[in-house]
Amino acid sequence: MKADEDVFDAKSFLAGLPLQPGVYRMLDAAGQVLYVGKANRLKQRVSSYFQQSNLSPRIRLMVSHIAKIEVTVTRSEAEALLLENNLIKSLKPRYNILFRDDKSYPYIVLTGSPSPRLTYYRGTTDKRHQYFGPYPNAQAAKDTISLLQKVFRLRTCEDGVFSNRTRPCLLHQIHRCSAPCVGIISAGDYATDVRNAGLLLQGKFDEVEKRLRAAMEQAAEKLAYEHAAALRDQLQALHTVQQQQFVESGRATDADIVAVVEAQGALCLNLAVVRGGRHLGDKPFLPQNVAGQDRGEVLQAFLAQHYLEHPAPPLIVTNLAVDDAALAAVLGEQAGHTVQIRHRVSGERRQWLEMAQANALLALKRQAGLQAGQALRLDALRAALDLPDLRRIECFDISHTLGEATVASCVVYDELDIRPQEYRRYNISGITPGDDYAAMRQALRRRYQKLQGGEGKRPDLVLIDGGAGQLGIAVEVMAGLGLADLALVGVAKGVERKAGMEQLLRPGVEKPLQLPPDSPALHLIQQVRDEAHRFAISGHRARRGKARTASSLEEIEGIGEKRRRNLLTHFGGLKGVQQANIEELGRVEGISPLLAKKIFNHLH
Repeated sequence: MKADEDVFDAKSFLAGLPLQPGVYRMLDAAGQVLYVGKANRLKQRVSSYFQQSNLSPRIRLMVSHIAKIEVTVTRSEAEALLLENNLIKSLKPRYNILFRDDKSYPYIVLTGSPSPRLTYYRGTTDKRHQYFGPYPNAQAAKDTISLLQKVFRLRTCEDGVFSNRTRPCLLHQIHRCSAPCVGIISAGDYATDVRNAGLLLQGKFDEVEKRLRAAMEQAAEKLAYEHAAALRDQLQALHTVQQQQFVESGRATDADIVAVVEAQGALCLNLAVVRGGRHLGDKPFLPQNVAGQDRGEVLQAFLAQHYLEHPAPPLIVTNLAVDDAALAAVLGEQAGHTVQIRHRVSGERRQWLEMAQANALLALKRQAGLQAGQALRLDALRAALDLPDLRRIECFDISHTLGEATVASCVVYDELDIRPQEYRRYNISGITPGDDYAAMRQALRRRYQKLQGGEGKRPDLVLIDGGAGQLGIAVEVMAGLGLADLALVGVAKGVERKAGMEQLLRPGVEKPLQLPPDSPALHLIQQVRDEAHRFAISGHRARRGKARTASSLEEIEGIGEKRRRNLLTHFGGLKGVQQANIEELGRVEGISPLLAKKIFNHLH
C-alpha cells in the first residue's frame, strides 16, 4: 500500500497487517529484496521498524530504502520459519545474515552390497546403505576411513572393479584390504568386520573391543592360532585408532557444538561435530551482512539456515542462550527425534564448548591476517593501475588441447577474497579449433551481454590472460556491448615467460607495465590469473575426458549406446574396459566373443 508511486506509506500499510504469524519481504524501488523476516505477530514485528528510535544505523539505512513490503501469512510460527529460510536461501537479501555453505556435508558409507564397501560420500542418502556422520569436512571423513582400513581392512574399490578382479590388489599387499573379491577372507568373517566397523563408527568402542577379545580367546581355545593372531592384531590396531582420535568420550553422544565469538568488530561461528562420543573436527563460518548485528542474532540465523538443510543431532550445545521453542520443534520434526538446544553445560560438554570458542577466535585471527595481506595487495594494485575504486576483479583464461574441448573460465575476486561460488565456465563451440581469439570473444560476449540489461555485477577490472591479440579482442567486444569504460588489462608472460616477469598490457598505452617481482600488486594479479588458469584446465580436462570416453568406444563398429553403457557400467569406467582381457569383455551382456576381440584390439 502506497500514498503514491514513489513514497512508501508505512502508516496505511501497517494498519492493514494482521496479528498472525507469517513472513515479510522488504523491497527497494527497483524491486530488489532488501530483507526477509518472520514474525509470530506480523503487525507488531513490522511496525517495530517504523516506530522504534533505537534501531542500529544499518537497519535505519535499510528502512530508508523500503519502497514496498510484501507479506505471507502462515498457519504457525514454525511454518513461517521454514518459509523465511527458503526465501533467504533463494533471494540472498543484502540485509540478512548469510552463511555460505554450498557444499553438502561428507558421510562415511557402508554399502548394502553382499560384500559392503567402505567409502566417502556426499549427496542424497539411500536407504540401502548405512551412513555415518556427517563429518565437518572431507579430510576428517577420509582420515577416519584410513584408520578403519588399518583395523578392519574393508574394501574401498568400486563395484565394477570389485566384481572383475582375478587377484588381490595392492591394498591387500599393504594390509589395508582383506581381499573379499577373490575369497581370501570368508563371507562370514568379512561380515563380522563390517559389523564391528559400523559399531566403531557409532562410538561403541568398548563393545567392539569386547567382541574382538572374545573371538580371539575362542579361536585360541580351538587351537586356531593363526586366526587368533589376526584378531590380536586387530585389537592392537583398534587401540592405536582410539589414541589418534581428537577427543574420546565415555558416552556415545551425538551432538553439535555451536559457538559464536566476536573480536575487533568481526564475527565468527564455529561448528564442532561429535558423533558416538567422538569429536570429529570442526568448521568455522564467517557470515556475511553482520554489521550492526549482535552475536545472538548471528547464532539464531545460523541455527535456522544450517539445520533446515542438515539433520540436527539430538543435542545442540551453544555458547549463548537460544529462546526459540518453534525452532527446536521444527528441527526435531525434520530430524525425526527430539532436539534439545542447551547453553548451560558442564563436564566434557563444557570442554567441547570451550574448544569450539577457541577455534572460532583462531579462525578470526587467521582471517584478519589474510585480509590485511589482501588489503595491502589491493591497495598496491589500485595505485599501480590508477584505479582508486577497484574492488571487484574478473579474470578470463582459455584451455584446450590442440583445439580439442575448448573451455573458457571466468574467476572472481571481490571483498578481498576469491569467490568460487561466482566462478563460471563456458564450453566453447562453433569456432575453428585452436582459435583462442574466437574463444575469448565468445566467452566475453556470453559473460557481459547481460550487463546491457542491468543484470549481474559490474567488475571494476577485467584481466585477460594473454597478449596484445587477446586484449584487442576484449576491447572490441566491450565496445560492441557498450561497456568501453570497463578497465581492461592483458596479462602477458613476458619475453622470458617466467613467473614474476609478467607484462601488463593496457588499451591505448604503448609501453607494457612490468611490476617488480616482489610487488604486492603483481602478487594479487598472479593469484587471480593462476586461479583462472587452474579453473580452465580442470574444466577442459573434464570435458575432454568425457568426450574421449564416449568417442573411443563409439568408434568401434557394432558398439551402440546400449552396449557402450553396459561396458562402462560393468567395468566401472573406460579404464576398467581397457584393462579387461577378451574373455572378461565377452562376459558383458550383448558382447559376443567376436565383438570382444574387436574391442580389445581397438583399445590396445
